[in-house]
Amino acid sequence: MIIPFLVGAGSGLSLIVAIGAQNAFVLRQGIRREHVLPVVLICGLADAVLELLGVAGIGFVIERAPVLLEIVRWGGVAFLLWYAWSAARRALRPQALSAGAADPAPLRRVVTACLAITLLNPHVYLDTMVLMGSLGNAQGDPDRWWFVLGGAVASLCWFFLLGYGARALTRFFETPRSWRILDSVVAVTMLVIAARIAFGGVSH
Repeated sequence: MIIPFLVGAGSGLSLIVAIGAQNAFVLRQGIRREHVLPVVLICGLADAVLELLGVAGIGFVIERAPVLLEIVRWGGVAFLLWYAWSAARRALRPQALSAGAADPAPLRRVVTACLAITLLNPHVYLDTMVLMGSLGNAQGDPDRWWFVLGGAVASLCWFFLLGYGARALTRFFETPRSWRILDSVVAVTMLVIAARIAFGGVSH
């Protein structure tokens, strides 16, 4: 029980603890203190559900549905380019931003953006449903379900740590220059990920 749980947690963390669109989005929301709880719950629970579906066998179907992955691929590229453009625009006029802003973005807009960043990246399906699903099923019964639980707990813990831990950076982001740096990094990150998805395909 303990071993497959820890293997699942370690495998999950190895996939999500990296600079990416989702982590950059969570970090920015955490610094701004905008709808942090919904954002971290969406990211963590989405990973958990996709890993569960992967262990349940859906990953096998997704791996053999290239048309579906291509649709998600180009939808993700379009969204990431739009988000990069938005971040670049914010970087050009950072005086409009402040940590804990009194006029936060509407919850619906933030949730929509979070869902798009989470689900319009084909690699999320390959990482959670295919890779984590394969690793989980290799544990056998009933250990594969403990593996899934470990991965789910790791994802939730990571996103909570990232979202709420970002508040420690609030003082640093009191200046417009700091926001310009953050949004510039976010814009470049989104462009790099979009290029990797567009020109690198979705295979591991």
